[in-house]
Amino acid sequence: MSTPPVLDAAEARDRLPDLTVVDVRTPAEYASGHVPGAHNVPLDALARAVPALKAAAARGELLLVCQSGNRSAGARDRLAAHGVPALDLAGGTSGWAAAGHPLDRPAGAPAKAVWAMDRQVRLTAGSLVLLGLLLGLLVHPAFQLLSAAIAGGLVFSALTNACGMALMLGKLPHNRPTTTAPDLTTTLTRLSDPGK
Repeated sequence: MSTPPVLDAAEARDRLPDLTVVDVRTPAEYASGHVPGAHNVPLDALARAVPALKAAAARGELLLVCQSGNRSAGARDRLAAHGVPALDLAGGTSGWAAAGHPLDRPAGAPAKAVWAMDRQVRLTAGSLVLLGLLLGLLVHPAFQLLSAAIAGGLVFSALTNACGMALMLGKLPHNRPTTTAPDLTTTLTRLSDPGK
């Protein structure tokens, strides 16, 4: 019988010492609270991280984590396409915290938590749709094309499980690495060779 690809918070807590935990959220989200011992490899850097993650998976099981479980499930599928097996934390960091398990935060991390990327995407997409409709009514009907473009982007995102808006929002200053978070190169080196 094979191991299920998803662990709930209790199963993950019990197996935590034997797992290599990889948090695929933005560095700012990671700094606002993460599963203890998690390494931060943002989703947009996953392709670059495949060799290091493959090396880590060869030593033991990987557990992928995000805020709610959606991004980590997509990351698990992308890694599987490269021959890297991984588990996924059901409910993500939110489910972990809701189960009463502690979250680690880097020393000196900002006290204000950054919104999860999916929440940022929903706010931005909704605002742009409303803006397009409002400008279409008040200024010129052609502005409604903005709303249509956003709707098309959301459909494309759902069909491909990739989100261009999330990649763009991830580049904003509040989503960039904090000085307290290790840089990606350091993280990948630790994943490749934990003795370093």
